[in-house]
Amino acid sequence: MDVKTAFLNGELDEEIYMQQPDGFVIDGQEGKVCKLLKSLYGLKQAPKQCHDKFNTTLTSVGFVVNEADKCVYYRHGGGE
Repeated sequence: MDVKTAFLNGELDEEIYMQQPDGFVIDGQEGKVCKLLKSLYGLKQAPKQCHDKFNTTLTSVGFVVNEADKCVYYRHGGGE
C-alpha cells in the first residue's frame, strides 16, 4: 500500500499552534498564530498520530497486529 498523505490525516490529541506562513499573513494581524486541526509534515507528533489512526482503522475492520513485528497486520477469514 502506498500512502502519500499519511502524516496529513492524523488527529491531534493536544492543541498545537504555529506562526502564520510567509505569504499568508494578514495586514494588521501579524501577531496572530494558526491553531492546527490536523497533523502536518514536520511535526514531532505526526508519525505517532498517523500510526494511531492507521492502527485504529485496521483493527476496526478485523486486522490483528503481529506480536513479533508490530508493523505487520494480518486477518484470518474465508473468501470475502
